[in-house]
Amino acid sequence: MNQLIRYGATKHRFTEAMLYPGLHLARVVSQYKGRYKIVTEEGECLAEVSGKFRYETTGLSQYPAVGDFVMTDRTGGSSGNAVIYQVLTRNSVFERKAVGGGQQTQVIAANIDTVFICMSLNSDYNLSRLERYLAVAWNSGAAPVVVLTKADLCSDLQSVIAEIESVTPGTNVIITSSCDPSSSEKLLPYLQPGLTASFTGSSGVGKSTLINRLAGEELLRTSVIRQDDKGRHTTTRRELLVLPQGGIVIDTPGMRELGVESVDLAQSFSDIDDLSSHCRFRDCTHTTEPGCALLKALKTGTLDARRLESYRKLKREARYDGLSSRQIESEKLNAMFEDMGGMKKARKFIRQNNKRRRE
Repeated sequence: MNQLIRYGATKHRFTEAMLYPGLHLARVVSQYKGRYKIVTEEGECLAEVSGKFRYETTGLSQYPAVGDFVMTDRTGGSSGNAVIYQVLTRNSVFERKAVGGGQQTQVIAANIDTVFICMSLNSDYNLSRLERYLAVAWNSGAAPVVVLTKADLCSDLQSVIAEIESVTPGTNVIITSSCDPSSSEKLLPYLQPGLTASFTGSSGVGKSTLINRLAGEELLRTSVIRQDDKGRHTTTRRELLVLPQGGIVIDTPGMRELGVESVDLAQSFSDIDDLSSHCRFRDCTHTTEPGCALLKALKTGTLDARRLESYRKLKREARYDGLSSRQIESEKLNAMFEDMGGMKKARKFIRQNNKRRRE
């Protein structure tokens, strides 16, 4: 059996690979500093990108990432590293703003079918962070599933579930418990042979533990939680693994911060999106306008103030993607003077006031 089929390669992938005669299809299963571990039709080997690829690439997100299908110069591990010449079309991509990379983005996982957003029901529980992960997950092209871990640590589980379901419209929510190892089996329907799922969330929420339970063995190292109830970083790099059942999983290092880049909030905030369609004005900023459906919902209690503020914060962040530092500053000033119609109108107002004083 061709190893690549076990690792998610479909007929479409083999057809796309034919566009590059003389090269061979592979999938990236792990990433190191400047090198990659890939799986070919014969097995695993180490690889690096070609000099031409490095020269022609203009952004971090264009480099191979775990889950990518790539074209390489060999099918096995002969002497030296294999060379990657091309990254094939990505069906989905889960990414975040690169640390120290300015406005560049970093691909966390590619070609995934499901994003398991893991959140433990201890001090890690944070609705605003969950909304952030959901916004990025929906934007990736994969289907998000919320996985609540350590349910045994929650004193009022039903209330928490109701609260989470109110901010996860259209998203399935799965509850797992440290006291019930079989609860991880609820994830199996999403892990059919050939399908790829990425586990993401903060450190210490139990991503590696879940994967080990699904595998039936200790594939990944886990750590005990710290005394301050914060997670330890166990996974230090992204890694793609094939489970005994045939499903493919990608474990990712814990992330407490996840930058938002050009996300469409219509799905993760579909309730707010629906409400805003009833505003009197089409360009309503949902701040002071008469006939604003969101402000009305706040007054009547049908919309939570925390959720609206989370929506506004993510929308502000997404607005700045791809802008220069000068453009970002301009956008921030416009946001500061939003009630006055933006910075341009604010400047006009200031000039008129100064003119009146001089007169």
